[in-house]
Amino acid sequence: MQRRHWLSCCLLLGSLSLGSTAVQAQTALDDIMARKVINIAVPTDFPPYGFVTTDLKPQGLDVDMANYIGAKLGVKVELVPVTSANRIPYLQTKKADLVISTLGKNAEREKVIDFTAAYSPFFQAVFAAKSLPIKGWADLAGKTVGVTRGAIEDMELGKLAPAAADIKRFEDNNATVSAFVSGQVQLIATGASVAGNMMARNPQLNAEYKLLIKDSPNFIGVGKGEDKLRLKVNEIIAGAKTSGDLDKMAVKWLGRPAGELPN
Repeated sequence: MQRRHWLSCCLLLGSLSLGSTAVQAQTALDDIMARKVINIAVPTDFPPYGFVTTDLKPQGLDVDMANYIGAKLGVKVELVPVTSANRIPYLQTKKADLVISTLGKNAEREKVIDFTAAYSPFFQAVFAAKSLPIKGWADLAGKTVGVTRGAIEDMELGKLAPAAADIKRFEDNNATVSAFVSGQVQLIATGASVAGNMMARNPQLNAEYKLLIKDSPNFIGVGKGEDKLRLKVNEIIAGAKTSGDLDKMAVKWLGRPAGELPN
């Protein structure tokens, strides 16, 4: 009888503990509004999404989005620099309230954190000098295009480019970028982050986005179970879509509008 009573008490305590966790898991938005500060994890070594300028100020699309959310909430933004490896742990350990760091959504990550609607595109594309008229894939005929061997853009380019395009494959991203910068190739097929870094370091190239190869949108990471915060951020993202602010940010940093993004 005593053993049964002891088990009942344990079960009751366990259920109370779970209930407390469930309630606690919903406090992030209230905590942010109470302290008037939101801590947002951003990249600082991944242009054009997040990088540090010579005056040591973070900037980029992810930084702009972080500041945009803070402004809409009416709170101060504290930017927390993260890497690809520690961005999710920072969210789990509450060092950050949100992660805005070119975060893709997948089943493994969804086990440990939650995601808002997508806020920006992450993509592979063809880039070239503004002076080179490229309106469609047919315009690559007779042109030299540099690409990293075996990369996603290499595999997709083979399906999209006309047979008359001269595709030159290089062994790594550095070699591909060097070929474009030195004029060995007229166009480069690469990811937005590689292109952003290249364009930031070589403004004399006057390079710009030309053709989309593949889109992989970015989402904002939220603590698991923080539905109030997630829904509030979704509301801000939806408003930014309607107003055109998401498109403006994407054009500013990526050279193309955000376009259709998944919710």
